[in-house]
Amino acid sequence: MYKFNQQEILKKLEEKVERMVDQMGNKSPHVAASDGVYDDMPHAWWTSGFWPGLLWVIYDMTDNEKFKNAAMRWDEELQNCFSEHPIKVDHDVGFQFLLTAVMKHEILESESSLGIGIEASNYLAGRYNPVGKFIRAWNGDKIGWAIIDCMMNLSLLFWASSVTGDPRYKQIATLHADTILKHGIREDGSVCHILSFDPVTGDFIESIGGQGNATDSAWSRGNAWAIYGFANTYRHTGDSRYLSAAKRVAHHFIAGLPEDFVPYWDFRLTSTENEPRDTSAAAIAASGLLEIAELVPSNERRIYADAATNILASLTENYGTWEQPDHQGILVGGTGHKPANDNINVSLIYGDYYYIEAIAKLNGWERRIF
Repeated sequence: MYKFNQQEILKKLEEKVERMVDQMGNKSPHVAASDGVYDDMPHAWWTSGFWPGLLWVIYDMTDNEKFKNAAMRWDEELQNCFSEHPIKVDHDVGFQFLLTAVMKHEILESESSLGIGIEASNYLAGRYNPVGKFIRAWNGDKIGWAIIDCMMNLSLLFWASSVTGDPRYKQIATLHADTILKHGIREDGSVCHILSFDPVTGDFIESIGGQGNATDSAWSRGNAWAIYGFANTYRHTGDSRYLSAAKRVAHHFIAGLPEDFVPYWDFRLTSTENEPRDTSAAAIAASGLLEIAELVPSNERRIYADAATNILASLTENYGTWEQPDHQGILVGGTGHKPANDNINVSLIYGDYYYIEAIAKLNGWERRIF
């Protein structure tokens, strides 16, 4: 167990993010490599919501106006993607608009942000394949693919039903979750990245390894998405099947952690020698485990809360950039896409986001966007 003071870490994060605001300017970051400088991606890119989402979370915790001012513009700028880059926007509008429009609406009661969030919800609902009962991933010719990541985007649809009173959004989200539950989670709690269906008949064809090591492997970030996504689905539906699924994946994840509680990029490697960790998977899982801890009976909470705290303490002590003021990321040691040898041992903006979100939860933050 590592030493860990969640109040002190929140204060250090406030100082760190203040510096990041000055360093980042108008950038839409994804990756900070060895030089510690975040890149600047197009707004249609799937990670564009995480930096403003990070700002909204820490603003909500600190009332620091610098964070609110830096986050304010993002929902309107991302909305432009629907007209400027329509063929580049995909299933990840959840990641993009939950953390901008929805967060802004929830915190500031912004009516314009409410409308932007509903527009994004309509777009996501429009990607639903009613025969296969799944939300289509990505664009291009793979029109029958669904991915585990999209479990996190379902919260945009649950939110839309709650603010409009229209049950169709929730129905689509639930049907997609049922499909992933049936085909995407193995008996032992491990998870596959990509599921392929016949888009005309809806028949399931095969599992595809994607960003995992192999078709039958267990990509650690995919497992983290499943932990959090199924916990969210239970919170929005009350259907115990989803909580059972979240717990099963969580048990697999916890059992596979090495001594420092930060997973390798895949749980099924023949050898871990010279293999990278993935701090983004650790941060996502920690936040998801804290969700489970809030949803289970009191005599089960310690299992999930202790695992989350151990992960966060290790990330703080072993992977934080506290002594590197010029490094624009918060965590190092992220792995983007190992099979493609893309973005290895880097800072990833979504890893930074979920780390801050989990620390905020430990400090009493109760606003639930996902």
